[in-house]
Amino acid sequence: MLVAFLDSSKRKGELILFTVKPRVQGVTKEVLDLYETVSPSTIGHFTDFGFLNGLTPLFRPIHLVGNAVTVRIPHMDATAIRHALDLVEPGDVLVIDMSGDEKRACWGEFMTYAAMTKKVAGAIIAGCVTDVRPIMELGFPVFSLGVSALTTRSLGIEGEVNTTVSICGVAVHPGDLIVADDDGVFVVGPEKAKEYGERALEKQQKEVQMRTERGYDNLFTSRTART
Repeated sequence: MLVAFLDSSKRKGELILFTVKPRVQGVTKEVLDLYETVSPSTIGHFTDFGFLNGLTPLFRPIHLVGNAVTVRIPHMDATAIRHALDLVEPGDVLVIDMSGDEKRACWGEFMTYAAMTKKVAGAIIAGCVTDVRPIMELGFPVFSLGVSALTTRSLGIEGEVNTTVSICGVAVHPGDLIVADDDGVFVVGPEKAKEYGERALEKQQKEVQMRTERGYDNLFTSRTART
């Protein structure tokens, strides 16, 4: 759906365009539950694809899993994020493509309030974040390229919601599965998500058994006792 807005603050007759497509529920509850204990670094043993390398968490420990709602903004105009927040549902993850702008922050304190009110699971941003302290205190999961005091504006120029976006060289589609933790972010289409999740969970269970058999669990216990 192409949504056209006419803004009286612009030159007479200038058309302001936004593409806002319907939300896609690509991920099932079964898959979301499966990934609650899956780490992206485990999946990294199986594939090189789908990792959003370069993004870092705003704080640790951190974990999120959810259904992608994608946003594309033209550098300094963050208006499309507000349109995305109008249609998100609980458990969604906002994935924001800033068209290559790595210096501005499109996400801050009041975006976080709006997202938490809608019970959004987190935000993945190919750009920067600001208002670090309140976001950390709120515990809202955010992954970004960095922190910046230079921010976007609400200009109403153009933007896209629920189109295919590019994050760190990876195509992210509406309805993709997003899973992220202290180690990084992984995205996968619904058609492959269950397979990767089951393989990762099996590997993690074997690793738990290996730690116990080799006595590695005692290393954590002794360290805790010393502190």
